[in-house]
Formats: sequence, C-alpha cells, structure tokens
Amino acid sequence: MTDGEEVLLYVYDVTAGLAASLSPVLLSGRKIDGIWHTAIVVYGKEYYFGSGGIGAAIPGTVVGFEPVDKIKLGVTYIPFQVFEEYVNGLAESEFRGDAYHLLNHNCNNFSDTLSNFLVGTGIPSHILNLPDEIINTPFGATIRPFIEQFVTNSPSLERIKREISPEFLQLNSDIEAARNDISNGYRMSEGAEVTTEVDPSVQLAQNLAEAERKEREERRKNREPPIVFKDAVDVHIEFDALVGLIDGKLNEEEQQSLEELHQYMLQDEGSWALGDAFLIFIGRLLTDKSLGDEVSMRCLNVLSAAALKDDVILMLHQDRKQHILMNYAYEVDRLPLPQQKRNHFIICNLFENSGSSEWLLYISEWPFNNTQISNIRVTTKVAVNAVLSEDEELRDRGTAIIYNLATKEVKTVVFDDVAVELTMAILQFLNGNPAEAQLFRCLKSLSQFCQISAQDVPQLIQMIGPHPSKFKGQSERNDQLIEEISKRLR
Repeated sequence: MTDGEEVLLYVYDVTAGLAASLSPVLLSGRKIDGIWHTAIVVYGKEYYFGSGGIGAAIPGTVVGFEPVDKIKLGVTYIPFQVFEEYVNGLAESEFRGDAYHLLNHNCNNFSDTLSNFLVGTGIPSHILNLPDEIINTPFGATIRPFIEQFVTNSPSLERIKREISPEFLQLNSDIEAARNDISNGYRMSEGAEVTTEVDPSVQLAQNLAEAERKEREERRKNREPPIVFKDAVDVHIEFDALVGLIDGKLNEEEQQSLEELHQYMLQDEGSWALGDAFLIFIGRLLTDKSLGDEVSMRCLNVLSAAALKDDVILMLHQDRKQHILMNYAYEVDRLPLPQQKRNHFIICNLFENSGSSEWLLYISEWPFNNTQISNIRVTTKVAVNAVLSEDEELRDRGTAIIYNLATKEVKTVVFDDVAVELTMAILQFLNGNPAEAQLFRCLKSLSQFCQISAQDVPQLIQMIGPHPSKFKGQSERNDQLIEEISKRLR
C-alpha cells in the first residue's frame, strides 16, 4: 500500500516586498504582505500556470527566487499517470495559455483546481481572493504593470519546457492541423517548446520525464487488451435516428451542439469541435423525459461510439465541474433496462484508450444527492450493478468492466477498497453457472485483485467462496488462473 505523495503550495510574492512597503500608504493604513503567485508541488515537480499555459519544473526554479511560504495541502493517492492525464486535459481546455486572465483566471485559480483534484480541498481563500480585493484599487494600479511583466516576460518561465505526454502532443498537433484547414489561418497556441538555453536542472527534469514516458509505453505494450464493443452500434444510423426524434424540439444553442456532435462523430473533426454548452445538451437528451426514452437510448448509443475515440478524454475533461455523464451513470440502478445496457457499453468502451480509462479511476469527489461520489465509485457501482443483474447481457458487460478495471494495474488506497468490493460481487456471480469467457474474466480479475489486496481478497475467497477449484477443467487458460489464485489462498 502506497504512503501517498505530499502536496505543497509554493507561494511567491511577485512584488518582492514592494506590496508590503507601499500598501500602508496607498490603502489608508492597510498592509498587504504580498501579491501572490502560486504553484503546486507534487511528484517531485512544480506545476504552474501563466500566459504561456501550464508548465512543470524542478521545484523552486520557476520564477528565479525562493517562495515566501510552502503550505502543506495534504497527501494524494492519485497515480501519477492519472494526474498527468488530468493536467494534460487542463492544458488544452480550461487552462490554455490564451485563457489566462490576470484577475479572473490566473495561477492561483490553477493551483486551486489542482489542489481540489489532488486532496479534495482548495488553496487558502486569502490567496485566491486577493486580486479582486486589490487590483482595482489605487495600490493595484501602481503594481499591476509589475505583475503583468512578471507573468508574461519572466526569463525563468520562458526556459521551462512543458512536460506533457507524447500522445497528447500528437493529439494537439492533429487538432492544430484541423483548425488550420477550416479557420482561415487561425492558429491555436500549443504551448510550444522554447528555443532558449536550457539549464541543467531543467534538462534533468526533461530526462526524467522521458524515462517516465518509456516506462508507461512499456506498461501499455504489455498490458492485457481491454474488452470493448466496437461493432455494437452503427453510429450513422444512430445519429440519423436521433436527429429525426428531436427535430423541431431544440433551441438555437442546442441546434449548434447537435451540429458539433455531427462534426465529431460523422466528420471526424476531433473533440475540439465540441463547444462549452455541448455536455449540457447531452444532459438534456439523457434526462429530459418530455423527449421520450428513445432519444436517451439513441444518445447513449452515439456516446458509446464516441467513447472509442482517442481524443474523447478532452470531452470528458469538459465535464469536470458539472459531472453530467457520471451523475447519470451513478443512477444506473434507476434507469430502464435498455438504458442500463447502453450505459454499460459506454463504460466498457472508455477503456479503449489510456486517457479515458484512467479518467474512470479518478478519485476526486463531488456531492451528488446527499452523498460524495467520484469517477471510481461510479465505475465500480456500474460494474457491480451489471454483474449482479438478472439480465444475461448486463452480466456479460459487468464481467467485462470488472476485467478492464482489474487489468488496469492501478494500485492506490482507494483501489484497494474497490478490489474488495468487486471481489465480493464476483464471488456472488460465481454462485451461478458462468460461461467460459465470463469465468475467465472473473478468474483473471480475482488473480489481479489478490495482488492488489494481498490480505483481504484471499480471505474473502476462502470465507465466502466458491473456491476457484470448483471450476477446474473448463479450459486450459482458466485452469492456469485457478492455480494462480489457489497459491494465494494457502
């Protein structure tokens, strides 16, 4: 079991003491200790946001001087790969360089977002709210040019190369090419690498990032392929049927979202085509009963095809605040059976690509219907609901989801608990008469869970049963797994 990673908030005074000296004079005796630039330090790197976008560096090397404070925010158990994918998504959506605003969307907002994701709480309010209190005063007018110069012209910031995954860089390049084709020369900032001299500490960080990339690639190469349903729907038929069902029932903004869905799914434009209101539109199609059940079913079918796309992670990151997709999935036990089946297709297919599969395991919580839920809790609930269903198709998809979860090879404190919950569901399912393929998925999952939770899962198998040896003789691959599990039970 991992001890977690400490999360720190580095706090810098961008005025280098000027605020403390001038504020009593310009604010009628009120003293301001500093004007704060912040960054999050975790996994051995310092993550920050400015007019050039998101960057990462060796802690303490970003701005050229030491932080005035290092605040411990907590401990995170989120795997680095999950965190990295999350940051990559922020870099191309909410925290692009061109989205930076000195007052409303700055480094402190970025630090607050990362802090909430990592440890479930934000940064201190006196830091987050300072710009609103100060910048529009005479004192703010005096120091504002200094702050703006710090943000846009810091040599230290220019030296830092953004350390994002190669897959994301390729995706970003594809998006850029598509935009060039249709936008008459309009170009989107890519957080380009800087050509100025790189100091040794930054070079070390880049070398470490490259080593991490190679390790991830090796893990991906050797991992079990996920179970997905690529041919379950014909997206052209589903989209045309959806259009026919909602014709004349959309407002102008929703009509635009429908066109964006068409561009994404049928014209392969990429998820950059999806606007800010797109997921609100999807939410209406899923939950507005006045539209009829068939609308939600057709929408879910289209989304199951979208889940297979390699850039769907950018769409998922748009849902960080409202959680439209996961709130809907969390209520799976209240959905009609046809919607349940289609919802499970989406969850299965999201395991096709590493970014979206890691998104399913996010542990950052939010309130919903008087309870705290997270992506991993929703994914687990969907899996258990399916595998214990009386419907044969749902049971099949439930074993697929559990198999995909087990073979992700993510080991955190939360996933240790999830492994126990999924094991209990598997054991209950095995009291029936599973087909060979379903049995293989369950045995493979139990084998993995025995490694993830080396004490609790073997004890559960022994206490609750059935013992895996009950299924011996069905197939060679299952017999091999039975032997592996049995060794853990001795």
